[in-house]
Amino acid sequence: MATPGPPSAYCRSLRPIGVVVGQPSPATPGWSATISDLARFVPATATVVGEPDNVAVVGLPANFLSSAATETLPGAILGRPLTIRFTPVSYAFDYGDGERRTSTTPGAAWDASGQPQFTPTDTSHVFTEPGTFTVTATVTYSAEIDLGAGWVPINGTLTGPPASREIRVVKAYTALVQATCTERSPAPGC
Repeated sequence: MATPGPPSAYCRSLRPIGVVVGQPSPATPGWSATISDLARFVPATATVVGEPDNVAVVGLPANFLSSAATETLPGAILGRPLTIRFTPVSYAFDYGDGERRTSTTPGAAWDASGQPQFTPTDTSHVFTEPGTFTVTATVTYSAEIDLGAGWVPINGTLTGPPASREIRVVKAYTALVQATCTERSPAPGC
């Protein structure tokens, strides 16, 4: 893990994050930056949300979404001002029950994708037991820098800080009835 450097007028965040070190990429002749150089700049912490309403039903898919998106930050490396663009490339979901899944998409809300609730998605998960589980999403980013002459990709990736959310998993029971409670208010369950 990289150690944060000293604060500067260009540095937005100094929280350390995980680094996968790649080969240097030239930004300008005679000057290069590596993914390690960018480790002290961190995209905003993404959130993770579960559908429906952070509650899951045993045996049915719960849908999970990450809010991570492409982000551009100002910064300075070796005294040179630059702009850094972080782009999410993968989303690792840990569902808190021993199951994990990695996706190349952040997930999509059921209504936004035109799907009914409890439809399986690339980021959904089926819990087998009731309880409270902490679901965590960890986003991996690629990076590019701009020293004023255009974007230059940097080899390697950065892992952002994980986002967590507690999900309550419940059992659901169904029953057949003769009519709705409005139609037949003295019916059992009304």
